[in-house]
Amino acid sequence: MKTINKLKNLANKIVLLRVDYNVPLKKGEILDDEKIVKSLPTIRALQAKKAKILIVTHIGRPDGKIVSDLKVDPVALRLGKLLKQRIVKLDSKNWAKKSGDKMRLDMLMTIDKMRPGEVAMLENIRFSKDEEGNKGTLAQELANLADIFVLDGFAVSHRADASVVGVAKYLPAFAGLLMESEVKALSKVLKSPKKPFVAIIGGVKAETKIPVIKNLLKKSNYILIGGGIVNTYLYAKGFKIGNSVVDKKYAKEILQYCKSKKVIKPLDVVVGDIKGKKYWVKDLDKNFKITDKNLAIYDIGPKTIHEYAKYIKKAKTIVWNGAMGYFEQHPYENATYSIARLVATRSKGKAFGVVGGGETLLSLEVVKMTEYVDHVSTGGGAMLEFLSGKQLPGVKIL
Repeated sequence: MKTINKLKNLANKIVLLRVDYNVPLKKGEILDDEKIVKSLPTIRALQAKKAKILIVTHIGRPDGKIVSDLKVDPVALRLGKLLKQRIVKLDSKNWAKKSGDKMRLDMLMTIDKMRPGEVAMLENIRFSKDEEGNKGTLAQELANLADIFVLDGFAVSHRADASVVGVAKYLPAFAGLLMESEVKALSKVLKSPKKPFVAIIGGVKAETKIPVIKNLLKKSNYILIGGGIVNTYLYAKGFKIGNSVVDKKYAKEILQYCKSKKVIKPLDVVVGDIKGKKYWVKDLDKNFKITDKNLAIYDIGPKTIHEYAKYIKKAKTIVWNGAMGYFEQHPYENATYSIARLVATRSKGKAFGVVGGGETLLSLEVVKMTEYVDHVSTGGGAMLEFLSGKQLPGVKIL
């Protein structure tokens, strides 16, 4: 993989930098700027090499339409404050329209006037219907603006889009520092993990977790399961589980892989109503059943946490993706927060810990343990696809 470390003096060279600034917005305010902060080392490295930087990102799912609430203005403003410099905003929302010719000319003139180290940002690239799926001439249009392409958005590297893979057909492509760190950390886990290697897989969507479980069964010593994976497993075993979230389509596959002795299943679960007003712990024995349709499984229980802790405390490599339960609602946060503390306590020293996925990262932040984990991945879907053994389109082009 070619990285920006191999680039020397970029004086007056124009770098098209694809990042992932798909941050949560509310009324024009950024709720979490972590993705922006994590891109700063790459931007500063390119500035040190005297490059002119054109930033490309997407925000949300505008589906090829211009959506005012999804414009990049708040992101450009926040980046400017972090870099302590003005970010030039390029009007690039009309690629396919007749007015696009004037837009292109205006952009080229603005870029030409930029000085080394200056940063400009294009409008939300998903305002173009040609972005997703790398359609039309968008990739070539983007490439025409620059001399070099740098991909630093690991979180979008599993998407074969125009601004992710298409541009690399027309420009020399390099990995940014964030991209490099993500690939190194996840490759270390898959190719040379220290044993015991313990994976913790939770979350709701069985569809995205099955390929990961399948691949990690070959590489890990143990896989601890939680969240909707447990519900689907119990459903596949024939248990009555009330209104619990189940991925029925993948029940047979979950059952198949959970038969492995490497997959450690819960001993007990927390059953209750969705608002957490009434709840109790139930052992997962042969008599387990939930007949009330107003009740469901919302967390793994205390016996399970205690059992899982034994595996985590002996691990030398840990990968965690997916919440253990419906942690957004009290009192169903106990297992997720407990696992977060266990993983963080074991990481950076006794074990190499890698954590990813939106809910998983949020739980680490809540318990204030993020800084104690070796690698916190910015990629949700990309991390899962990487761990499942797939070659990501964005990694392949580098």
